[in-house]
This record gives sequence, structure tokens and C-alpha cells, in this order.
Amino acid sequence: MSATDAPPLIHRQTLGKLEITRIVEVDEPFLTPQQMFAEATPAALAPHLEWLLPKALCPTTGKLILPVQTYVIRTPHHVALVDTCIGNHKAFAGFKRWANREDDTWLRRLAAAGISPEQVDYVFCTHLHLDHCGWHTRLENGRWVPTFPNAQYLFAAEEFAYAEGRARSGEDPVFAQNVLPVIAAGRGVLVAQDFVLDDTLWLESTPGHTPGHVSVHLQSQGLQGVVTGDLIHSPLQCHHPEWNFIYDDNPALACRTRRAFLERHADANTLVLASHFPSPSIGHFVRRDQAFEYRYLAP
Repeated sequence: MSATDAPPLIHRQTLGKLEITRIVEVDEPFLTPQQMFAEATPAALAPHLEWLLPKALCPTTGKLILPVQTYVIRTPHHVALVDTCIGNHKAFAGFKRWANREDDTWLRRLAAAGISPEQVDYVFCTHLHLDHCGWHTRLENGRWVPTFPNAQYLFAAEEFAYAEGRARSGEDPVFAQNVLPVIAAGRGVLVAQDFVLDDTLWLESTPGHTPGHVSVHLQSQGLQGVVTGDLIHSPLQCHHPEWNFIYDDNPALACRTRRAFLERHADANTLVLASHFPSPSIGHFVRRDQAFEYRYLAP
């Protein structure tokens, strides 16, 4: 079955009065463990193979399986998206399979979940890498326009400045294609890294992967949840919080942030909406010896 024929891949979860819908764009092998984490040698990986295979580690390619996905949060008052995946027609010099896509699967899955672009009130962005902001815009008559015409796009100011600097130096086209058109349309809002929308949604500063990286905290009826973004990429990092993703901007800071995040949310029994953990991606951090493990909710 081709991507364009793919059925809707969505997963719904409730948190108090909040309805959370997971919209997957791609779910496939990404990189080998050692390509992602320098410390993930065959010897270091061996104790984990039993639980990694086959859901988290592809037995055919030897690569870790990473979904790219959006979390839709319906509150009593708003419809909010957290991150918008890869998008179409985007130039990207990094991961080649993400460049110049022509696949509307994500939009069709969003529609299958009962959400039209016009209904979205807020777009939260954990950080400004392509696989988290690609559908911020779409190409219309040769121009980039906001995909969500009525939404406020919330950008952490420090992350915005970092991405703008990378764009100015010619490192990355993402800012010009996915962010500037939103600002030009008057839909972008720069906010602090601890921005609070209301008593159900707010930002949690989680720097290291990028300087202005944020996670998105959810709360309803005394229950807590959080969308991780890229402060953690794989459940392997629960067992080894010291393992940094090869593309973390500040590895030492990323490690400290990740360890503190795991400590805090394991203690709070937070519902963890992991951005790149294998499907179904939703679960809880729990303590295990001197580290942690990830326990998935039933799919």
C-alpha cells in the first residue's frame, strides 16, 4: 500500500477533560543506535535487545524506529497542535528522505480525526527543526502560507532567535519556509519559555537539544501530562539518560535537562506524550535502579 493510500493512523487518549489525539506522519526506521548515540555500541545495546526488538529496533535494517507525529489537544475552550511534522515541498539538507515530499497523509489523518485547519486555535512548537514545524506552512500558488489560517503560532523567543541566526548564516532553510511566512501573515507570537496559555496548557523550558527548546505541559482535573519534544528521542535514553543524540546542540546541557525531566515526571506519574518513541508513544516514566524505563499504555 502506498503512502497516499495509507489509512488514518491516529490514537486517542484522555487526560481529565482534555482529549489528546496522536497524528502520525511517518513511522519508520531512522538511524542505527550508534548513529544516534555514540555510546550505543553492540555491547552496550545487548542488554536491551529483548525489549527493543521488534517495536523499537527494526530487525531487518538494524535501525531505531522513530515516528514523526503531532499531538492534538482539545481543551474545553481550544484546539491546539503540538508540532506539525515534516510537511511537503520543503528543502532540507539533512535527512534526505524528508526533502521535497509530496504526500498529504498527515493532512488526511488530521481530517480523519475530525479537525480542519481552520479549527485550530493554537500551534505550539517545541523547537524549530523541520520534523517539528514542516506543516506550519504549505505551498499555495508558489507562495508559503500558514496551513492553519486562524491559529496563533507560539514560538519561544529564544528558539526563534536561534533559528533566525542559523537562517542568516545559511545553515538551514527551515526558518525561511516554515516560520517567516507565519510571521509575515501576522499569525506568529513570540513567547517566554515558561509561557502559560491557561490552566490546561503551558510551556516547560527544556533546553539542550536546541537553546530554546520547550516541552508542552498539560493539566486537567489534577492529572498531568507533557509532550516531550526532542529532549529525549528513544526509550533507550530512559535507561541511559547520559546518552546524547548526535545532533544535540549542547550535549552537556541536554543531558542535565533530560535527567532532571525524567526525575521530575517519574515522581509525578505524568502521562508522557513522547514525540519520537515507537508507537503507541504514550506512557509513563518509572524508576529502575539508578535510571528509568518507559512503560507504554496499551495501544
